Amino acid sequence: MTELDRRAVVRAAAAAPLAGLPWRSARAQAQNTIRLGVPVDMSGTYRDVTGQVSVAAVRQAIQDFGPRGFEVELLAADHQNKPDVGVGIARQWFDRDGVDCLVDVATSSVALAVNDLVREKNKVHLNSSAASSDMTGKGCSPNMVHWTYDTWMLANSVGGATVRAGGDSWYFITADYAFGHALERDTTGFIKAAGGRVLGSVRTPFPGTQDFSSFLLQAQASNAKVIGLANAGADTTNCVKQAAEFGLTRRGMKLASLLLFITEVHSLGLRTAQGLIVTESFYWDLNDRSRAFTARLRRLVGPNPGIASTHAGTYAATLHYLKAVQEMGVPAARASGAAAVARMKALPTDDDAFGPGRIREDGRKLHPAYLFEVKAPEESKGPFDYYRLLQTTPAEEAFRPLAQGGCPLTRA
Repeated sequence: MTELDRRAVVRAAAAAPLAGLPWRSARAQAQNTIRLGVPVDMSGTYRDVTGQVSVAAVRQAIQDFGPRGFEVELLAADHQNKPDVGVGIARQWFDRDGVDCLVDVATSSVALAVNDLVREKNKVHLNSSAASSDMTGKGCSPNMVHWTYDTWMLANSVGGATVRAGGDSWYFITADYAFGHALERDTTGFIKAAGGRVLGSVRTPFPGTQDFSSFLLQAQASNAKVIGLANAGADTTNCVKQAAEFGLTRRGMKLASLLLFITEVHSLGLRTAQGLIVTESFYWDLNDRSRAFTARLRRLVGPNPGIASTHAGTYAATLHYLKAVQEMGVPAARASGAAAVARMKALPTDDDAFGPGRIREDGRKLHPAYLFEVKAPEESKGPFDYYRLLQTTPAEEAFRPLAQGGCPLTRA
């Protein structure tokens, strides 16, 4: 085996006990067994919004689905946010370990690279954490469903609302890979459509940037009213913390965090994060069903980790896939990933995290988007009581119109 293979095997073996589910070689895999693989960031920038809680979310979906006539097995690995590592893990899982479906697949560059392999092998790709809207645009696939959010949805909600509130000149700090590029591109479109201007941007190396001071000073020198943070995870929290240290918001500049998770609000603390505008498709305290789902998942992961929208999407996508497998039968689902995804699109979705919805022809899962404001410390009643709902965008309006995406699957 290559060194890459060895690393992937070690990580899969280390992560599998977390799932608490059986694992056997592909040769021993029963005909009535579905095998799921979860390649995520276990140790880097996105570990808190994917990582071990994503693996636990898959496990929760399996438990909630219950014993319905077939077995489900689970593998997990750390792809280190590197496309070559992610593709290597997926190829090994498909060729040697009999994996039928990849779930979550954090990081847009990894997800887009893995997507081609999934289609080649006719497997299934259920994406929750990658954000690039290209996943259901030029990169769409009959073997993929994109669940939780995307850069068009985020840009539509935060970008448009910020310009309407007076933030009509922007400077972007952008993670230099597929996700950051797509988020800056999509947000720029909404800024200009609303009559705003983009005065400049700087791209930061990903992964590995921790000191954003020089980039923030460039943004300050632009005299833009808004600094658009086209990044996520630890990059976003570092930007917000360092902007606070420089006193940028006290000098009248606004921070537009285009993708901010509740785990990052928790890390920042309400005194630093208060007033930030956040777009989410899931919030644990939204309704009785979301609270019930969160309570079940917290029993698996403990009380401290925040349950992010990415974790909820991982759960919901897995649950819906298992429902499709039950309808098709395991042999048919394993024989064709494209057929399994087609069955998922034909079935209406419904789960405790997102409620009822549907999957569109291009693979885009549709559900409402929510615009929140982060509460002040004195408004919060306890841990993770962080959001105040400002507005709701209906499911059919929250995501890019089908005709504008350029997905080859939708062409007549």
